[in-house]
Amino acid sequence: MAASTMTQQSVHSNSFHLQTRSLQPFRSFPVRALSFRAPSFRALSFRALSLRAQFFPTLLLAFMIFLALPFQGCSKQDKAEGSSREAWEAAGREGADEESRKPPMRFRTEVCIDRTGTGKEAFRMLVPADWKFAAGITWILDNPGMPATGWLRATNPALPEELEVFPNQAFFYTDNPLGQQLNPPGSKYFGAEVRTPVGPVQALKSIVLKRFRRSVKNLSVVHEERLPELAAALGVSSREPGVSADGGKIRVKYTKDGTPMEEELYGLIETLAVPIQGMYGTTTNTFWTVSYIFSVKAPQGTLDSLGPLFRTMGSSFRMNPQWLNTYVQVVNFLIQNQIRHIRNTGELSRIISQTHREISDDMQRSWEQRQGVYDRLSERFSQNIRSVDEYYDPVSERSVELPAGYRNAWVNGLGEYVITEQEDYNPNVSSNQNWQRMERRDR
Repeated sequence: MAASTMTQQSVHSNSFHLQTRSLQPFRSFPVRALSFRAPSFRALSFRALSLRAQFFPTLLLAFMIFLALPFQGCSKQDKAEGSSREAWEAAGREGADEESRKPPMRFRTEVCIDRTGTGKEAFRMLVPADWKFAAGITWILDNPGMPATGWLRATNPALPEELEVFPNQAFFYTDNPLGQQLNPPGSKYFGAEVRTPVGPVQALKSIVLKRFRRSVKNLSVVHEERLPELAAALGVSSREPGVSADGGKIRVKYTKDGTPMEEELYGLIETLAVPIQGMYGTTTNTFWTVSYIFSVKAPQGTLDSLGPLFRTMGSSFRMNPQWLNTYVQVVNFLIQNQIRHIRNTGELSRIISQTHREISDDMQRSWEQRQGVYDRLSERFSQNIRSVDEYYDPVSERSVELPAGYRNAWVNGLGEYVITEQEDYNPNVSSNQNWQRMERRDR
């Protein structure tokens, strides 16, 4: 899921995350003629806004968790067998006869169109050919710091296996007594829910589960773990004053339609604490976000084995740079003009119509910088766990990662891929598409 024309998508959107040179000072203005002072839109920097949950940079980098942090089952396998390429290939040779009987695996490209806002392709990704796919972009009229969120869900119709990415959850908290009176828990402040900050594991349990799994019966948390290295692995900076980030994951089990299930959920807490000088001395306004939220689920005992499949989907994610360019300009417009609430979709369309197609040099440099982060992270992961193989796609002229353990891979002009262990398999037989064989790249 990425750009309208993927010829320019050799720059992985997975690697893009908005950066700023420094935090701008926060100005203040009176609220309801009272002395409580709050930061104005004009003073909210792009850095602050990115930490308040800009959906797409987060969504893309959420998939990088697949590269940075293998599932628990994968980790156990590495400890037992070692992570060297020689060990992996030796194991592959032992099961060669069995592998040759595996049916070909086929992937298709799915595209998400932003139908309610820009009308442009927002992103694209690979999914197994027989899976169902749904995704969408939602524009939020009362949240200038995060005016668009998105979601996606890839589901196996034959088995209860699913990859899901959730929209970011934006929050605000202040320790200013007057501010607490004006903005009690549960109310909205610039579109963000007022709520006391919590850690990543607690956020997954008390926010994500309650909002997105409230209908699930007999759910229990069987494992929870902080992932402090996640923020660093994803390139989220915590070096600027007031900025912090921390990650976590939980594994849950429950029964769905009579089938015992397990699901692993990941998330990151990003926090920006802004000191405010006022009648109560120095108080703090805290913008915090539950971001990079995604989950993978499968029947109990099978989740870990699906790691390579989920990683293939994650590493294939591509964002349309023109969509992202428009989104960033809308955020900038709302900040500069101190627009707290977009009145209707007509006004949103007017704002979008004022954006331009040119991508700035700063954005391009930031994109390229993040591309380097992605490449290094992907390379580091692949050196440790041979769960995916890299191939060269002669159609789109870029690399693509597909599940390991298959000797042959093919691609056609529709963005579809087939991998197989069968030497005599040729997808051009009984097909009106032109399938081309792909060469595997050794790392």
